[in-house]
Amino acid sequence: MEKFIIKKSPPLKGEVKISGSKNAAGPILAATLLTDKTCQISNLPRISDILNLIEVIKEMGAEVEWQGKNTVSICAKNINPEKIPADLFEKARMSVLLVGPLLGRFPRFKIPHPGGDKIGVRPITTHLEGLSGFGAKVKNTGQFYCFERPKILKGAKIILKEFSVTATENVIMAAALAKGKTTIEIAAAEPHVKELGAFLLKMGLKIKGQGNHTIEIDGSKRLLAGAKYTVPPDYLEAGTFLIAFAVTHGQGKIKNVRPGDLTFFLDKMKEIGVNFRIQGQNIIVAKSPKLKAVKKLQALPHPGFPTDLQPQTCLLLTQATGKSLIHDPLYENRFSHLHELRKMGADIEITDPHRALIFGPAKLLGTKVDGTDIRSTVTLILAGLIAKGKTLVSGAEQIDRGYEKIEEKLKSLGARIERIIET
Repeated sequence: MEKFIIKKSPPLKGEVKISGSKNAAGPILAATLLTDKTCQISNLPRISDILNLIEVIKEMGAEVEWQGKNTVSICAKNINPEKIPADLFEKARMSVLLVGPLLGRFPRFKIPHPGGDKIGVRPITTHLEGLSGFGAKVKNTGQFYCFERPKILKGAKIILKEFSVTATENVIMAAALAKGKTTIEIAAAEPHVKELGAFLLKMGLKIKGQGNHTIEIDGSKRLLAGAKYTVPPDYLEAGTFLIAFAVTHGQGKIKNVRPGDLTFFLDKMKEIGVNFRIQGQNIIVAKSPKLKAVKKLQALPHPGFPTDLQPQTCLLLTQATGKSLIHDPLYENRFSHLHELRKMGADIEITDPHRALIFGPAKLLGTKVDGTDIRSTVTLILAGLIAKGKTLVSGAEQIDRGYEKIEEKLKSLGARIERIIET
C-alpha cells in the first residue's frame, strides 16, 4: 500500500496552479457518448477516477486518442455497452454517469454497481426514479442494474427527490436524446452541472436553466454534434490549497481559479480570519495569524458551503480560537476525519453522525491515521503539515482519485511530504 509520510513543515510559500475539475470532467466525458462524431476535451486532470472512466469508454469500443498530457479525443460511434469492464466500472462513483447517455442510445443494457467514496449510503435511487420518468424500467439483480426503455424516449417533466448532482446530470443527458421537451425540477445547481450544460450547448442541444434548480431541454432523437471543450479549474482543489496556506500561516498565489464557484466558501474563510484577496483568476494569500471559530458551519447544496470542503475546514477550525459547530446533513459517514484528528490531539466532540463541536486552538501530534475517502485523506495530509513530529497517512489511492500530484504541488511550496510503499 502507498502511504504518505509528513513531517511538521514550515509555512507554505510560493505559487500553485489548480488542475482541471474532476467533477466537471466526469459528466463531460460521459456526454461524448451522445454523439457519433469526435469530441476533444482538454485540461483533464490526470487522476485515477478520470483515467478509469476514459478506459471504460474505450473498452466499450470508443476511439480514444490522447493529444497531449491533459487532452483527449473521443469518438463513440461504435460503442457496445455489453463490453463494459466491470472491474473498472466498479472503482468510481462517476461511472454511473454513463447511464443517461446509454439510455438515449440503446433500448436495453446493464451496468455493474458503481463504486466511490465510503462516506455513507449512496444509493442511485434518485437516478433511477428520474430516468423512469422517460419510461425506462430497471431491475436490480444484485450484481447488475438492467435497463430497458421504450423504442423512442419522449421528453417528460422530471421532479427529482433531492438535489443530486449526478442524478441531475444523468437526467440531462438522457433528455438530450428524448424527443420533445423535458423539464427537470429540484435540479442540482453545482458549477459542474452548469459546465455539462455549456458543453451540450456546443454539441447543439437546446438547453436552458443549467446552474439553476429548474432546467429545460428540447431533446431530439438524433445524436448530437461533436465539440471541443476545456474543463474548468477545480474549485475544490483551490479551496483545499487556500486552507493549506492558512493552516500553516503561509503565503502565496493560487493560480487558475474561478472565484465565482467559491462565493459562500470564500465568505466563510473571511469570517474565520483567513487573509487573502482575489486578483483576477488568482487568489493571493497572506499570513493568517488570528483564526477565529465560527458559530455554525453547515454544508449545503450549491451555492451553499460545499460538503467536499467541510473536512479541510474542520482542520482549519482546530487551529481557531473558540468553539465551532459543524453540521453536515448530506452523508452519515462524513466525519471519519474527525475521529482521526482526535487521535492527533484535536479537541472534538461528535454529537451525532451529522454534527460536531470543535474547540481550538489545539496542538496536533503526528501519528498513524487512516484516510477513507478523497477529502478525509487530504485533510489528514494537511494536518500532518502542522503536527509535531511525523504523521503517517494511509489512503494514497484515495488522493490519486481526486488530486493530481498532490505531494508534488505541496513539496513545491515547502511541505515535507513523501510517498512511500509499505508492505
